[in-house]
Amino acid sequence: MEIEPVEHAPVRAIRRSWLAQRWHDLTFLHWAVPPERVAPLLPAGTRPDTFDGLTYVGLIGFQMVGLGLGVGPGVPYFGTFWETNVRLYSVDGSGRRAVVFRSLDASRLVPVLVAQLSLRLPYKWSAMRLDRSGDTLTYRCRRRWPGPSGASSRMTVRVGAPIAEPTPLEHFLTARWGLHTRAYGRTLHVPNWHPQWPLHRAELLDLDDELVTAGGLPAPDGPPVSVLYSPGVPVVFGGPTSAG
Repeated sequence: MEIEPVEHAPVRAIRRSWLAQRWHDLTFLHWAVPPERVAPLLPAGTRPDTFDGLTYVGLIGFQMVGLGLGVGPGVPYFGTFWETNVRLYSVDGSGRRAVVFRSLDASRLVPVLVAQLSLRLPYKWSAMRLDRSGDTLTYRCRRRWPGPSGASSRMTVRVGAPIAEPTPLEHFLTARWGLHTRAYGRTLHVPNWHPQWPLHRAELLDLDDELVTAGGLPAPDGPPVSVLYSPGVPVVFGGPTSAG
């Protein structure tokens, strides 16, 4: 099997947009883990995607803005909310690289219910907010439903200089053009497209997180190996196909 290269932008065009949205004020934290520790958590037909023999656990906080169907306008009120996700990195039998979400905490209940029912994504309803003071951002999340109720996360970062040329690892962690999910007896691949990330260096000032372990993952055994920030990008998702 030939695995697709890590590209600045996806090589597969999305012929028809199913969902459009914008992602704002993203912070990416990543920890390296041996692939065998997370392989049992991935959907059937996928395996851990690796970089120099290791795979990664990501904790990402951001704001979803203007979520809407097709290329139409975003849904008022319900289409804009805060989100924090815990994700892994996967590759399927066709060589497509993607992410697998262990949890997606969001501050609007309706999108949570729609995502749970449609693609069986592990969305959770949570109280969330972002506090900003100059170049310092603090993301706060406390889970409401479903459990574990009360699982929380707080991360504070200081945004640094723009990155002119991301490292190969930074490309690997951020240039992801799809997700894998298990829904109704099938493993699905859902493609996405967005412009190349505008990335910044960032410094982690504080982290108190329970979401990684609530997602069935081992607790990080040290500081993240990568801390990045992006002001955001517009995003389009295509329709799901079987992963194979």
